Amino acid sequence: MQKRFDFLVIGSGIAGLSFALKVAEHGKVLIITKSNEDETNTKYAQGGIAAVWHEHDNFEKHIEDTFNAGANLCDEEAVRTVVTQAPERIKELMELGVAFDKTAEGAFDLAKEGGHTEHRILHYKDATGKEIERALLKKIHEHKNITIVNHYFAIDIITQHHLGKIVTSKTKDITCYGVYVLNIYTQEIETILAKVTCMATGGVGQVYATTTNPLIATGDGIAMVYRAKGHIQDMEFVQFHPTSLYNPGEQPSFLISEAVRGFGAVLRTGNGKEFMQKYDSRGSLAPRDIVARSIDTEMKISGDDHVFLDCRHLDRKGFIEHFPNIYNKCMSLDIDPFKQMIPVVPAAHYLCGGIIVDNNALSSILNLYAVGECARTGLHGANRLASNSLLEAVVYAHNASLDAAQKALQTSFRDDIPNWNAEGTEHAEEMILITQSLKEVQQIMSNYVGIVRSELRLQRAFDRLEIIYKENEALYEQTTISPKLCELRNLICIGYLIIKHAMRRKESIGLHYMADKG
Repeated sequence: MQKRFDFLVIGSGIAGLSFALKVAEHGKVLIITKSNEDETNTKYAQGGIAAVWHEHDNFEKHIEDTFNAGANLCDEEAVRTVVTQAPERIKELMELGVAFDKTAEGAFDLAKEGGHTEHRILHYKDATGKEIERALLKKIHEHKNITIVNHYFAIDIITQHHLGKIVTSKTKDITCYGVYVLNIYTQEIETILAKVTCMATGGVGQVYATTTNPLIATGDGIAMVYRAKGHIQDMEFVQFHPTSLYNPGEQPSFLISEAVRGFGAVLRTGNGKEFMQKYDSRGSLAPRDIVARSIDTEMKISGDDHVFLDCRHLDRKGFIEHFPNIYNKCMSLDIDPFKQMIPVVPAAHYLCGGIIVDNNALSSILNLYAVGECARTGLHGANRLASNSLLEAVVYAHNASLDAAQKALQTSFRDDIPNWNAEGTEHAEEMILITQSLKEVQQIMSNYVGIVRSELRLQRAFDRLEIIYKENEALYEQTTISPKLCELRNLICIGYLIIKHAMRRKESIGLHYMADKG
C-alpha cells in the first residue's frame, strides 16, 4: 500500500507540530507518531522557553550565556539565529493559545535557571511543554490540510538504496523519497511517499538505564538517518539533568525542574552540607554539566545513591503556585518539601548532537529536514543552556517550513519505489531475546558511557555493544518487524554513535568528561 503527501512529519512534539502548521498552507501534510500524539519529550518539558523579554536583558547577553554553557563550541550563526528570532517565535506560540504565567501586575513571570545571567524563562507553572503541546495539537486538528495518525512506527527512510543503487556516506545526491512505516494496528508495513520529509523524532534517553525521557525516546530518527548514510555529529554530548527524583523503579524518572534551584532551592549531601560552592562560584545555579558532575562526585565520595535538594526555606505558597506538579508528586511519595529534603539523582535528559542540519534545518540527505532534539544545529555546542531547546525547536521549524515550501514546488513523486519485502521472516517466539538485550544496552551505557568516562570504559562499552549488535542484526533479518525489535536496533545504533564520537574526542569538554584512566 502506497500513500502520497506533499509533506511528511515523523514525530508530534513542538518541532514537528510547528513545522506541520506552517507548511500546511502549501500542501497536504501527514504527521505520524509511534505512540499517542501527545506522548512526546515536549510533554515532559517542565522549565520553560528562553527569550530576551525585558529592558535589562539583551540579545548579546543571551548569546554569551549560550556560548558559556556550550563551552564555546556553539556555532555562532545558529546561536544568533535562535536568540534573535526568539521573541517573534514565542509571540506566535501565544497567538496559537499558549498561556505563559504572568505576575499579579500583568507582566510575564520570568524565571532564571542555571547558566542564565538574567530572568528570561517564560513558563506555564511546571508544565510548560504540556501547555505548548496542548495548544499546538488543538490547531493541528483544526487544520483541513493536516492528517495526524497515531501508532505508526517509522522503520526506515526510502532512498536510492531501495532502488538497488550503492549509497555511501560520500554519495553527494542521497535523496529521501518517503518512509516505510509499520501500522501497529494492522501489522502491515506501508509505503508513504513525500516530496519533503521532516524528522522530528526527539531524543535518545532510553539508551540509558536512568532517564527523564519517556519510553518513546529511542533515537529512531537519528538511527534511520545514519543507516541511510546521512551525517551525524556531536553524539558524545549527552546532557544529564542533575536533579531527577530518586525513586527506584520509576520509569521514566520524574524531573525536578532546574527552575526549582532558580527559585532558591539548594543542593546538599546526606549529612545536610551544601557542596556546590566547592565546585563552582555559582553554586546550585551553575550550568547542568557542572552540577551533574559535582553530584556524581559527591555520591562516589559518600557511597550514597543520591543527594538532596533543600526547599524547606522557600515560600510555601509561591512554591506550590510555581511547581504544583512537583509538589503533588513529592507529597504522593510522602515527601513534604517544606519538612523534608527531596532526594535527587542525575538522569540522562537531552542530546546536544544528532543529525547535522544547516540553518534551514536541511540535512545532508536531499528533501530531508530534521528539527528538535534529533537535529544537531550547532546551537548547544558541548552543553545545552537551560530552556534553549523548546526555543530551538520553534525557530528551526520556522526556517525549515520556509525552505521546504519552496522545495516541495520543485519536487515530484517517484513511481518506481518498491514496497517492503518481508519474505522469509517469522514472528519472534521469545521476547526475552529483545528485552534482555535492551537491559544490557542500558546498563553498558550507564556504567561505561555516563557522566564520567575513560578510554578503558569506552572500549569495554564498544566491545560489549558489538556482540549485542551482531546478535540483534541476525534476529532482525529473520524476524517479522515489531516496534520493540526496531527500537532495540535503533538504541544499539545510538549507543554505538555515542561511544564512537566519545572515543574520537579524547579531551574533556562540556558534557564529555574523561577521567585520566580506569
